[in-house]
Amino acid sequence: MSKMTLEREAKRTIPELKGRKAAANAPRITMVTAYDYPTALLADRAGMDMILVGDSLGMVVLGYDSTTPVTMEEMLHHAKAVRRGAKNAVLVGDMPFGSFNASPEEAIRNAVRFLKEAGMDAVKLEGGVNQAETARALVRAGIPVVGHIGLLPQLVSATGGFKVQGRNEEGARQLLEDARALEEAGCFAIVVEAVPDRLATLITQSVQIPTIGIGAGAGCDGQVLVMHDLIGLFDRFTPRFVKKYANVYDIIEEALLQYKNEVIEGQFPAAEHSFTIKDEVLERVYGE
Repeated sequence: MSKMTLEREAKRTIPELKGRKAAANAPRITMVTAYDYPTALLADRAGMDMILVGDSLGMVVLGYDSTTPVTMEEMLHHAKAVRRGAKNAVLVGDMPFGSFNASPEEAIRNAVRFLKEAGMDAVKLEGGVNQAETARALVRAGIPVVGHIGLLPQLVSATGGFKVQGRNEEGARQLLEDARALEEAGCFAIVVEAVPDRLATLITQSVQIPTIGIGAGAGCDGQVLVMHDLIGLFDRFTPRFVKKYANVYDIIEEALLQYKNEVIEGQFPAAEHSFTIKDEVLERVYGE
């Protein structure tokens, strides 16, 4: 395997990423989640255009059964760590369930915290037509917004689980309407999750802002994956649309087993892992 060259690049900007939609031969947008300093640093060094501090951290980092229990305080805690690790990517804070649902005013208060306290560049919120007014209020308040349509993990209890969306005519038309409503509200990009590939392509062609697919085929303007899925660090399940580029869970488990066995057998620490002291110093200590 060839070793990837990791380079520091210039800070990405939202207008730059948004402008790729109309630019000829512009590279597709690359996006990945990160939840702490080391994963953010790695994603940034790899040259990701965008880093999402996703509420998926509730499942892959905090061990919840879904994203619903995640709080604003938990999101801010992790977003601050990501900000310390990433300098070049556009950083997006994921609005957790309950942080924007009651009113646009509440959404603004919480979104402002992402920008002021955690140093995020933008926020993301789930929902289409039903959240367009909230997205509009955020944009009017000067807060850049990424929309999210299709499968909405925060609402899986209401929608019957993690299922592909838009397979029938009614659902497909609704997703088109959702995307157009978010564009009209001022969102600068839209995440399209778990949508049939040709429908996602049609949605992409129907709006003037970038679409970022996750389980939505290759026709979107960019792609996003959960870090722990793509590197194989989440053992409970792997969505069908995920490609594992590594399987570090097994590597880490094997390293821990080897460490445990070497400690038990007295092989670690060896001489090269220990510090020395001069004989005469130790002799004087013994002689006291």
